[in-house]
Amino acid sequence: MKSFFRQVSDLVADKESIVVATIFDKSGSAPRTAGAKMVVRRDGAIIGTIGGGRLEADAVRLAGEVFRSRRSVVQPFDLSGQDVAGMDMICGGQGEVLLDFIDADDRDNVAVYREVCAALQRREKAWLITALGDGQDCSRPARQQCLVRQGGSLVGRFDGEPGFLAKLTEGPAKIAIHAEVLEGRRCLVEPIRPTGVVFVFGAGHVSQKLAPLAETVGFKTVVLDDRAEYASRERFPAPAELIVLEDFGRLPSLDIDGDSYIVIVTRGHLHDRTVLEWALRTDAGYIGMIGSRRKRDKLYAAMAEQGFGEGDFRRVYSPIGTDILAETPEELAVSIVGELIRVRAERENARR
Repeated sequence: MKSFFRQVSDLVADKESIVVATIFDKSGSAPRTAGAKMVVRRDGAIIGTIGGGRLEADAVRLAGEVFRSRRSVVQPFDLSGQDVAGMDMICGGQGEVLLDFIDADDRDNVAVYREVCAALQRREKAWLITALGDGQDCSRPARQQCLVRQGGSLVGRFDGEPGFLAKLTEGPAKIAIHAEVLEGRRCLVEPIRPTGVVFVFGAGHVSQKLAPLAETVGFKTVVLDDRAEYASRERFPAPAELIVLEDFGRLPSLDIDGDSYIVIVTRGHLHDRTVLEWALRTDAGYIGMIGSRRKRDKLYAAMAEQGFGEGDFRRVYSPIGTDILAETPEELAVSIVGELIRVRAERENARR
């Protein structure tokens, strides 16, 4: 499964101009879908999602105008109560969508998105900076875009005073996409980093609280269950990805690597064991399983008879989550996501 940026890079390299729609917050608190991205092709086909519903339909319609004008635009939105509920928004469903025209004939665009993919492949932090305008009228921004590498070198175009990009990339917002106004220019700052993919096995109450929370701290989430009525859009709004399994014993091909986080919260011990045995044969950077120590030890004893050893079991975080005496699904989600954040930070610090 290609990453979003890899798909963008491939399209532009193949000389196909596209529009990339990106949700970001106007100011203050953001909708949960801030950072959600979607490609709109010239025929109206899309890749990815910004949450579905009226907002996504409006973005596709406006993308047609962007193709005709060949100019990027920023569109504010203020969704109704029904739309907000459907997209799991907060703050009244307010925000903005950048509809960015990516001209495939512009060699800088090809270079920028190729380098985004390279930075992710190298697991290096970078920042994608898009100039939206002068802070006064952002409805038709004069577009400039560049990628700033961790060492400060730049790919693409950006006109500014010395130190301008450094100001954008410094500061507290290292994960979340955000808008800045500096020196009279309004810029969208999008950290590029291997934030990790959380594969949540089981779509019960804990997963329902965990998936959106993990998304807010930069993880991409994939929820898997063998019950279509549980792994549904009604229970898990975008951008979480949903996979309905035939059964837990026949998992699809998944792209699991060191930046993959496997969370096992199925509805039964048998399914937990099936998924855990599979997970231990992968290169996942994190494997966590819900349950008591008594349940865990009993499961480990049975797995030891099948050839698993202490080295395998030391890879597993079980009982899962940071110990905050959590009891409710909401508290358990906070506990688990807290542990995911810590493990991710430890891995990033080890790479420095």
